[in-house]
Amino acid sequence: MAAKKAKAKTTAKKTAAKKAPARKKAAPAIKTKLTKTAIVSEIADSTELTKKQVNEVFDELAVLIERHVKKGAAGEFTMPGLFKIKTVKKPARKARKNVPNPFRPGELMDIAAKPASTKVRILPLKKLKEMV
Repeated sequence: MAAKKAKAKTTAKKTAAKKAPARKKAAPAIKTKLTKTAIVSEIADSTELTKKQVNEVFDELAVLIERHVKKGAAGEFTMPGLFKIKTVKKPARKARKNVPNPFRPGELMDIAAKPASTKVRILPLKKLKEMV
């Protein structure tokens, strides 16, 4: 009999622990754009970290992103749920002569050559789209 009561108590504790924690109230919208210092202060206040520690996190995040997107690297960095940074390689374009001018019909123009380049694209992910 005692074994059944003890087992019932432990299962009751387990189910109580599985309940989802209460969600925080949505923070009010910020009306003006924050500076880097204001962002660091806001994060430091809400996370109980020092401003120096928050700055170190930002610096390390920048280094991590650079290691992902620089030449010879993966070329893609994902901040889970928020955004994805990709590098897109654009091929070189040859010079062209006597091309019709789209702004002045009847005239011909020359287009200069462009070297190959790498562009950066930032794509929003699901959570960021839901925020808007």
